Amino acid sequence: MQTHLSPEFKDTPAGREAEAILRKCVHCGFCTATCPTYQLLGDELDGPRGRIYLIKQVLEGGQPTRKTQLHLDRCLTCRNCESTCPSGVEYGHLVDIGRKIVEERVPRDTADQAMRWSLKEGLTSPLFGPAMKLGQTLRGLLPRALKDKVPSRQEAGRWPSREHARKVLMLAGCVQPSMMPNINSATARVLDAAGIQTLVAAQAGCCGAVKFHLNDQEGGLAQMRANIDAWWPYVESGRVEAIVMNASGCGVTVKEYGHHLQHDAAYAQKARRVSELTRDLSELLPDLVEALRAKVRPTAGVLAFHPPCTLQHGQQLRGGVERHLGDLGFTIRIALNESHLCCGSAGTYSVLQPELAHQLRDRKLGNLAQLQPQAIISANMGCIAHLQSGTATPVKHWIEVLDAALRSS
Repeated sequence: MQTHLSPEFKDTPAGREAEAILRKCVHCGFCTATCPTYQLLGDELDGPRGRIYLIKQVLEGGQPTRKTQLHLDRCLTCRNCESTCPSGVEYGHLVDIGRKIVEERVPRDTADQAMRWSLKEGLTSPLFGPAMKLGQTLRGLLPRALKDKVPSRQEAGRWPSREHARKVLMLAGCVQPSMMPNINSATARVLDAAGIQTLVAAQAGCCGAVKFHLNDQEGGLAQMRANIDAWWPYVESGRVEAIVMNASGCGVTVKEYGHHLQHDAAYAQKARRVSELTRDLSELLPDLVEALRAKVRPTAGVLAFHPPCTLQHGQQLRGGVERHLGDLGFTIRIALNESHLCCGSAGTYSVLQPELAHQLRDRKLGNLAQLQPQAIISANMGCIAHLQSGTATPVKHWIEVLDAALRSS
Protein backbone atom coordinates (compact mmCIF):
# COMPACT_ATOMS: atom_id res chain seq x y z
CA MET A 1 0.00 0.00 0.00
CA GLN A 2 1.47 3.35 -1.05
CA THR A 3 1.33 6.16 1.47
CA HIS A 4 2.54 9.75 1.59
CA LEU A 5 3.10 10.81 5.17
CA SER A 6 2.47 14.40 6.12
CA PRO A 7 5.65 16.35 7.05
CA GLU A 8 4.94 16.19 10.80
CA PHE A 9 5.15 12.37 10.77
CA LYS A 10 7.60 11.70 7.93
CA ASP A 11 10.82 11.89 9.94
CA THR A 12 9.58 10.56 13.28
CA PRO A 13 10.23 7.01 14.56
CA ALA A 14 6.46 6.36 14.72
CA GLY A 15 5.97 7.68 11.19
CA ARG A 16 8.78 5.55 9.75
CA GLU A 17 7.47 2.45 11.52
CA ALA A 18 3.91 3.07 10.34
CA GLU A 19 5.07 3.63 6.76
CA ALA A 20 7.03 0.35 6.79
CA ILE A 21 3.98 -1.52 8.09
CA LEU A 22 1.63 0.07 5.56
CA ARG A 23 3.92 -0.94 2.66
CA LYS A 24 3.24 -4.59 3.50
CA CYS A 25 -0.53 -4.21 3.28
CA VAL A 26 -1.96 -5.51 -0.02
CA HIS A 27 -5.64 -4.79 0.75
CA CYS A 28 -6.56 -8.48 0.33
CA GLY A 29 -9.17 -8.54 3.10
CA PHE A 30 -8.25 -11.95 4.55
CA CYS A 31 -8.08 -10.24 7.96
CA THR A 32 -11.69 -9.11 7.75
CA ALA A 33 -12.90 -12.72 7.76
CA THR A 34 -11.33 -13.39 11.17
CA CYS A 35 -11.95 -10.06 12.91
CA PRO A 36 -14.35 -10.43 15.89
CA THR A 37 -15.82 -6.94 15.64
CA TYR A 38 -16.40 -7.24 11.91
CA GLN A 39 -18.16 -10.56 12.57
CA LEU A 40 -20.50 -8.80 14.99
CA LEU A 41 -21.02 -5.45 13.27
CA GLY A 42 -20.44 -6.11 9.55
CA ASP A 43 -18.90 -2.67 9.06
CA GLU A 44 -15.70 -2.42 7.01
CA LEU A 45 -14.47 0.31 9.37
CA ASP A 46 -14.83 -2.14 12.28
CA GLY A 47 -12.38 -4.54 10.66
CA PRO A 48 -8.58 -4.31 10.29
CA ARG A 49 -8.61 -3.19 6.66
CA GLY A 50 -10.97 -0.29 7.39
CA ARG A 51 -9.03 0.75 10.47
CA ILE A 52 -5.79 0.65 8.51
CA TYR A 53 -7.29 3.11 6.01
CA LEU A 54 -8.46 5.38 8.83
CA ILE A 55 -4.94 5.42 10.31
CA LYS A 56 -3.42 5.99 6.87
CA GLN A 57 -5.65 9.01 6.31
CA VAL A 58 -4.53 10.54 9.62
CA LEU A 59 -0.86 9.90 8.87
CA GLU A 60 -1.31 11.61 5.51
CA GLY A 61 -2.67 14.74 7.17
CA GLY A 62 -6.38 14.01 7.48
CA GLN A 63 -8.22 15.29 10.55
CA PRO A 64 -9.53 12.43 12.72
CA THR A 65 -13.01 12.69 14.20
CA ARG A 66 -14.85 11.09 17.09
CA LYS A 67 -16.07 8.49 14.58
CA THR A 68 -12.44 7.64 13.72
CA GLN A 69 -11.73 7.25 17.43
CA LEU A 70 -14.80 5.07 17.95
CA HIS A 71 -13.76 2.57 15.26
CA LEU A 72 -10.25 2.36 16.76
CA ASP A 73 -11.69 2.01 20.27
CA ARG A 74 -13.80 -0.94 19.15
CA CYS A 75 -10.72 -2.89 18.11
CA LEU A 76 -9.93 -5.60 20.68
CA THR A 77 -6.23 -5.65 19.68
CA CYS A 78 -6.65 -9.44 19.63
CA ARG A 79 -4.23 -9.60 16.66
CA ASN A 80 -6.17 -12.42 15.02
CA CYS A 81 -5.65 -10.43 11.83
CA GLU A 82 -1.89 -10.89 12.19
CA SER A 83 -2.31 -14.67 12.27
CA THR A 84 -4.43 -14.46 9.12
CA CYS A 85 -2.39 -11.89 7.16
CA PRO A 86 -0.35 -13.43 4.31
CA SER A 87 1.86 -10.31 4.11
CA GLY A 88 2.98 -10.13 7.74
CA VAL A 89 1.36 -6.77 8.53
CA GLU A 90 2.09 -5.86 12.18
CA TYR A 91 -1.39 -4.48 12.76
CA GLY A 92 -1.00 -4.35 16.55
CA HIS A 93 1.90 -1.92 16.33
CA LEU A 94 0.12 0.16 13.69
CA VAL A 95 -3.05 0.54 15.75
CA ASP A 96 -0.95 1.62 18.76
CA ILE A 97 0.52 4.41 16.62
CA GLY A 98 -2.85 5.42 15.20
CA ARG A 99 -4.64 5.45 18.55
CA LYS A 100 -2.00 7.66 20.14
CA ILE A 101 -2.25 10.27 17.36
CA VAL A 102 -6.04 10.25 17.38
CA GLU A 103 -6.11 10.48 21.20
CA GLU A 104 -4.04 13.67 21.03
CA ARG A 105 -6.38 15.25 18.47
CA VAL A 106 -9.88 14.15 19.41
CA PRO A 107 -11.11 15.17 22.88
CA ARG A 108 -13.15 12.66 24.85
CA ASP A 109 -16.16 13.59 26.93
CA THR A 110 -15.77 13.92 30.69
CA ALA A 111 -17.31 10.54 31.55
CA ASP A 112 -15.07 8.68 29.09
CA GLN A 113 -11.98 10.45 30.37
CA ALA A 114 -12.91 9.65 33.97
CA MET A 115 -13.48 5.97 33.22
CA ARG A 116 -10.17 5.61 31.40
CA TRP A 117 -8.29 7.48 34.11
CA SER A 118 -9.85 5.24 36.77
CA LEU A 119 -8.79 2.11 34.91
CA LYS A 120 -5.21 3.07 34.17
CA GLU A 121 -4.58 4.52 37.63
CA GLY A 122 -6.82 2.26 39.70
CA LEU A 123 -5.82 -1.15 38.35
CA THR A 124 -2.13 -0.42 38.88
CA SER A 125 -2.52 1.30 42.28
CA PRO A 126 -1.41 -0.19 45.63
CA LEU A 127 -4.98 0.49 46.76
CA PHE A 128 -6.39 -2.01 44.24
CA GLY A 129 -5.81 -4.96 46.59
CA PRO A 130 -7.71 -3.51 49.58
CA ALA A 131 -10.48 -2.31 47.24
CA MET A 132 -10.82 -5.79 45.76
CA LYS A 133 -11.03 -7.37 49.23
CA LEU A 134 -13.81 -4.94 50.17
CA GLY A 135 -15.62 -5.73 46.92
CA GLN A 136 -15.35 -9.46 47.59
CA THR A 137 -16.73 -8.98 51.11
CA LEU A 138 -19.73 -7.07 49.73
CA ARG A 139 -19.99 -9.10 46.52
CA GLY A 140 -23.52 -10.37 47.20
CA LEU A 141 -24.78 -6.79 47.44
CA LEU A 142 -23.13 -5.49 44.28
CA PRO A 143 -25.07 -4.74 41.06
CA ARG A 144 -24.61 -7.39 38.36
CA ALA A 145 -22.28 -5.32 36.15
CA LEU A 146 -19.87 -4.73 39.04
CA LYS A 147 -20.27 -8.21 40.51
CA ASP A 148 -19.08 -9.68 37.20
CA LYS A 149 -15.75 -7.88 37.69
CA VAL A 150 -15.25 -9.08 41.28
CA PRO A 151 -14.44 -12.81 41.49
CA SER A 152 -15.22 -14.76 44.65
CA ARG A 153 -12.43 -14.67 47.22
CA GLN A 154 -9.75 -17.26 46.54
CA GLU A 155 -7.13 -18.73 48.85
CA ALA A 156 -3.61 -18.71 47.47
CA GLY A 157 -2.32 -21.77 49.31
CA ARG A 158 1.27 -22.27 50.35
CA TRP A 159 4.31 -20.92 48.54
CA PRO A 160 7.11 -23.54 48.30
CA SER A 161 10.24 -22.90 50.34
CA ARG A 162 12.72 -25.33 48.78
CA GLU A 163 15.71 -24.00 46.85
CA HIS A 164 16.69 -25.43 43.47
CA ALA A 165 19.62 -24.90 41.15
CA ARG A 166 17.21 -24.04 38.35
CA LYS A 167 15.58 -20.67 38.95
CA VAL A 168 13.12 -18.50 37.05
CA LEU A 169 11.70 -15.03 37.66
CA MET A 170 7.94 -14.64 37.62
CA LEU A 171 5.95 -11.43 37.21
CA ALA A 172 3.32 -11.41 39.94
CA GLY A 173 1.29 -8.83 37.99
CA CYS A 174 -0.78 -5.84 39.07
CA VAL A 175 -4.27 -7.31 39.60
CA GLN A 176 -3.72 -11.09 39.60
CA PRO A 177 -2.37 -11.31 43.18
CA SER A 178 -5.55 -9.65 44.48
CA MET A 179 -8.13 -11.19 42.16
CA MET A 180 -6.80 -14.73 41.64
CA PRO A 181 -3.80 -15.31 43.93
CA ASN A 182 -3.87 -19.07 43.53
CA ILE A 183 -2.59 -18.78 39.95
CA ASN A 184 0.77 -17.46 41.13
CA SER A 185 1.17 -19.87 44.06
CA ALA A 186 0.02 -22.82 41.91
CA THR A 187 2.68 -21.84 39.37
CA ALA A 188 5.35 -21.83 42.07
CA ARG A 189 4.19 -25.20 43.45
CA VAL A 190 4.15 -26.94 40.07
CA LEU A 191 7.57 -25.57 39.14
CA ASP A 192 8.88 -26.60 42.57
CA ALA A 193 7.65 -30.16 42.00
CA ALA A 194 9.60 -30.13 38.72
CA GLY A 195 12.80 -28.91 40.43
CA ILE A 196 12.52 -25.24 39.43
CA GLN A 197 12.51 -22.39 41.98
CA THR A 198 10.27 -19.38 41.37
CA LEU A 199 11.60 -15.95 42.32
CA VAL A 200 9.62 -12.71 42.37
CA ALA A 201 11.31 -9.29 42.21
CA ALA A 202 9.54 -7.16 44.81
CA GLN A 203 9.75 -3.93 42.81
CA ALA A 204 8.26 -5.37 39.60
CA GLY A 205 4.60 -4.50 39.01
CA CYS A 206 2.26 -4.01 36.09
CA CYS A 207 3.76 -5.10 32.78
CA GLY A 208 2.73 -1.74 31.30
CA ALA A 209 -0.05 -3.01 29.06
CA VAL A 210 -2.94 -1.33 30.89
CA LYS A 211 -1.62 2.21 30.57
CA PHE A 212 -0.03 1.66 27.16
CA HIS A 213 -3.25 0.40 25.58
CA LEU A 214 -5.29 3.16 27.21
CA ASN A 215 -3.10 5.63 25.31
CA ASP A 216 -0.98 6.63 28.28
CA GLN A 217 1.97 5.24 26.40
CA GLU A 218 4.55 7.18 28.40
CA GLY A 219 3.06 5.82 31.61
CA GLY A 220 3.20 2.29 30.20
CA LEU A 221 6.82 2.73 29.10
CA ALA A 222 7.72 3.97 32.59
CA GLN A 223 6.30 0.75 34.07
CA MET A 224 8.29 -1.29 31.55
CA ARG A 225 11.49 0.48 32.59
CA ALA A 226 10.67 -0.09 36.27
CA ASN A 227 10.29 -3.83 35.67
CA ILE A 228 13.55 -3.99 33.75
CA ASP A 229 15.28 -2.22 36.66
CA ALA A 230 13.77 -4.72 39.12
CA TRP A 231 14.77 -7.74 37.04
CA TRP A 232 18.15 -6.62 35.77
CA PRO A 233 20.28 -7.75 38.78
CA TYR A 234 18.89 -11.28 38.32
CA VAL A 235 19.40 -11.19 34.56
CA GLU A 236 22.85 -9.63 34.62
CA SER A 237 24.14 -12.11 37.21
CA GLY A 238 22.77 -15.11 35.31
CA ARG A 239 20.83 -16.27 38.38
CA VAL A 240 17.69 -17.06 36.35
CA GLU A 241 17.23 -19.01 33.16
CA ALA A 242 13.97 -17.34 32.16
CA ILE A 243 11.37 -14.72 33.05
CA VAL A 244 8.10 -16.63 33.20
CA MET A 245 4.65 -15.20 32.51
CA ASN A 246 1.55 -17.07 33.68
CA ALA A 247 -0.73 -14.38 32.21
CA SER A 248 -0.46 -14.47 28.43
CA GLY A 249 -1.50 -10.80 28.20
CA CYS A 250 1.54 -9.81 30.25
CA GLY A 251 3.66 -12.27 28.27
CA VAL A 252 2.97 -10.71 24.88
CA THR A 253 3.73 -7.25 26.30
CA VAL A 254 7.01 -8.20 27.99
CA LYS A 255 8.13 -10.07 24.89
CA GLU A 256 7.77 -6.73 23.07
CA TYR A 257 9.73 -4.61 25.56
CA GLY A 258 12.58 -4.66 23.06
CA HIS A 259 10.32 -3.19 20.41
CA HIS A 260 8.68 -0.58 22.62
CA LEU A 261 11.99 0.68 24.03
CA GLN A 262 14.13 0.34 20.91
CA HIS A 263 14.69 4.11 20.70
CA ASP A 264 15.56 4.53 24.39
CA ALA A 265 19.37 4.60 24.52
CA ALA A 266 19.45 3.78 28.24
CA TYR A 267 17.10 0.79 28.03
CA ALA A 268 17.12 -0.58 24.47
CA GLN A 269 19.75 -3.28 25.07
CA LYS A 270 18.35 -4.31 28.45
CA ALA A 271 14.80 -4.40 27.08
CA ARG A 272 15.89 -6.59 24.19
CA ARG A 273 17.58 -9.02 26.60
CA VAL A 274 14.53 -9.16 28.87
CA SER A 275 12.30 -9.92 25.88
CA GLU A 276 14.67 -12.69 24.77
CA LEU A 277 14.49 -14.32 28.22
CA THR A 278 10.70 -14.09 28.56
CA ARG A 279 8.69 -17.30 28.26
CA ASP A 280 5.01 -17.96 28.55
CA LEU A 281 4.43 -20.60 31.21
CA SER A 282 3.17 -23.00 28.55
CA GLU A 283 6.62 -22.93 26.93
CA LEU A 284 7.94 -24.73 30.04
CA LEU A 285 5.43 -27.56 29.62
CA PRO A 286 7.81 -29.94 27.80
CA ASP A 287 10.14 -29.82 30.84
CA LEU A 288 7.22 -30.16 33.23
CA VAL A 289 5.80 -33.20 31.46
CA GLU A 290 9.14 -34.95 31.68
CA ALA A 291 9.57 -34.16 35.36
CA LEU A 292 5.98 -34.66 36.55
CA ARG A 293 4.66 -37.57 34.51
CA ALA A 294 4.84 -40.04 37.43
CA LYS A 295 3.47 -37.53 39.97
CA VAL A 296 0.25 -36.45 38.26
CA ARG A 297 -3.18 -37.95 38.81
CA PRO A 298 -5.27 -36.36 36.02
CA THR A 299 -8.87 -35.39 36.65
CA ALA A 300 -11.58 -37.29 34.80
CA GLY A 301 -13.80 -35.62 32.26
CA VAL A 302 -13.30 -33.08 29.50
CA LEU A 303 -11.47 -29.82 30.11
CA ALA A 304 -12.39 -27.22 27.47
CA PHE A 305 -9.40 -25.03 26.66
CA HIS A 306 -9.90 -21.44 25.55
CA PRO A 307 -6.57 -20.26 24.08
CA PRO A 308 -6.33 -16.50 24.75
CA CYS A 309 -5.69 -14.22 21.79
CA THR A 310 -2.53 -13.00 23.52
CA LEU A 311 -1.26 -16.59 23.45
CA GLN A 312 -2.31 -17.83 20.01
CA HIS A 313 -2.11 -14.55 18.05
CA GLY A 314 0.07 -12.18 20.08
CA GLN A 315 2.73 -14.76 20.97
CA GLN A 316 1.92 -17.14 18.09
CA LEU A 317 1.88 -20.12 20.49
CA ARG A 318 -0.65 -22.77 19.52
CA GLY A 319 -1.30 -26.35 20.50
CA GLY A 320 1.21 -26.64 23.34
CA VAL A 321 -1.21 -26.62 26.26
CA GLU A 322 -3.56 -29.17 24.71
CA ARG A 323 -0.76 -31.46 23.55
CA HIS A 324 1.35 -31.48 26.70
CA LEU A 325 -1.50 -31.70 29.20
CA GLY A 326 -2.78 -34.54 27.03
CA ASP A 327 0.60 -36.20 27.46
CA LEU A 328 -0.02 -36.07 31.22
CA GLY A 329 -3.35 -37.85 30.83
CA PHE A 330 -5.82 -34.95 30.84
CA THR A 331 -8.61 -34.85 28.27
CA ILE A 332 -8.26 -31.41 26.69
CA ARG A 333 -10.52 -30.14 23.92
CA ILE A 334 -10.80 -26.81 22.15
CA ALA A 335 -14.05 -25.48 20.70
CA LEU A 336 -15.04 -27.03 17.38
CA ASN A 337 -16.08 -23.60 16.10
CA GLU A 338 -14.34 -20.22 16.33
CA SER A 339 -11.58 -21.29 18.70
CA HIS A 340 -9.50 -18.53 17.09
CA LEU A 341 -11.92 -15.74 18.07
CA CYS A 342 -11.55 -13.46 21.10
CA CYS A 343 -13.73 -14.03 24.17
CA GLY A 344 -14.24 -10.27 24.54
CA SER A 345 -12.13 -9.69 27.65
CA ALA A 346 -9.13 -8.00 26.00
CA GLY A 347 -7.74 -6.22 29.06
CA THR A 348 -10.04 -3.30 29.86
CA TYR A 349 -12.21 -3.84 26.75
CA SER A 350 -14.96 -5.63 28.67
CA VAL A 351 -15.36 -2.50 30.83
CA LEU A 352 -15.15 0.07 28.02
CA GLN A 353 -17.13 -1.88 25.40
CA PRO A 354 -19.43 -4.09 27.52
CA GLU A 355 -22.09 -4.74 24.88
CA LEU A 356 -19.65 -6.10 22.31
CA ALA A 357 -17.64 -7.89 25.01
CA HIS A 358 -20.71 -9.73 26.31
CA GLN A 359 -21.76 -10.76 22.82
CA LEU A 360 -18.32 -12.25 22.22
CA ARG A 361 -18.29 -13.90 25.65
CA ASP A 362 -21.65 -15.59 25.14
CA ARG A 363 -20.67 -16.68 21.63
CA LYS A 364 -17.45 -18.21 23.03
CA LEU A 365 -19.24 -19.93 25.92
CA GLY A 366 -21.82 -21.38 23.53
CA ASN A 367 -19.09 -22.98 21.47
CA LEU A 368 -17.27 -24.29 24.56
CA ALA A 369 -20.50 -25.69 26.05
CA GLN A 370 -20.85 -28.04 23.08
CA LEU A 371 -17.87 -29.95 24.50
CA GLN A 372 -19.83 -30.63 27.73
CA PRO A 373 -16.78 -29.88 29.87
CA GLN A 374 -16.45 -30.36 33.60
CA ALA A 375 -14.39 -27.16 33.59
CA ILE A 376 -13.06 -24.52 31.21
CA ILE A 377 -9.37 -23.70 31.35
CA SER A 378 -7.43 -20.78 29.92
CA ALA A 379 -4.07 -19.02 30.25
CA ASN A 380 -4.94 -15.41 31.08
CA MET A 381 -6.65 -14.02 34.15
CA GLY A 382 -8.74 -11.51 32.20
CA CYS A 383 -10.22 -14.24 30.00
CA ILE A 384 -10.89 -16.43 33.05
CA ALA A 385 -12.76 -13.70 34.92
CA HIS A 386 -14.73 -12.62 31.85
CA LEU A 387 -15.81 -16.15 30.91
CA GLN A 388 -16.69 -17.02 34.50
CA SER A 389 -19.09 -14.06 34.62
CA GLY A 390 -21.26 -15.79 32.02
CA THR A 391 -21.30 -19.43 33.12
CA ALA A 392 -21.76 -21.68 36.15
CA THR A 393 -19.08 -24.04 34.78
CA PRO A 394 -15.83 -23.50 36.71
CA VAL A 395 -13.23 -21.52 34.76
CA LYS A 396 -9.60 -21.88 35.86
CA HIS A 397 -6.03 -21.38 34.74
CA TRP A 398 -4.57 -24.60 33.38
CA ILE A 399 -1.74 -24.40 35.93
CA GLU A 400 -4.32 -24.62 38.74
CA VAL A 401 -5.68 -27.86 37.28
CA LEU A 402 -2.17 -29.30 37.04
CA ASP A 403 -1.41 -28.17 40.62
CA ALA A 404 -4.56 -29.82 41.96
CA ALA A 405 -3.69 -33.06 40.14
CA LEU A 406 -0.26 -33.04 41.78
CA ARG A 407 -1.58 -32.42 45.28
CA SER A 408 -4.10 -35.25 44.96
CA SER A 409 -1.52 -37.78 43.77
